[in-house]
Amino acid sequence: MSINSQSEIAANLQVGPTDQGMVRIYVEGEGLDLPLDFDPEEATEIAEELLAAAEAARKMAAKGGKSKPRGKR
Repeated sequence: MSINSQSEIAANLQVGPTDQGMVRIYVEGEGLDLPLDFDPEEATEIAEELLAAAEAARKMAAKGGKSKPRGKR
């Protein structure tokens, strides 16, 4: 599956700090429990990548690109 492939898979996403000083991104779906732990610096890099992707998506939507509904969180 690529970044542009659509899927019918639904999942919940949680983000928060752990008691070990890490940032956890937790993905839960049918038959899936995926905890992803990052140190604070890595989490900051991920946040910056998300912001950059959101800005690029906004620009594409403004130019008439396809806008897709938000997935379940």
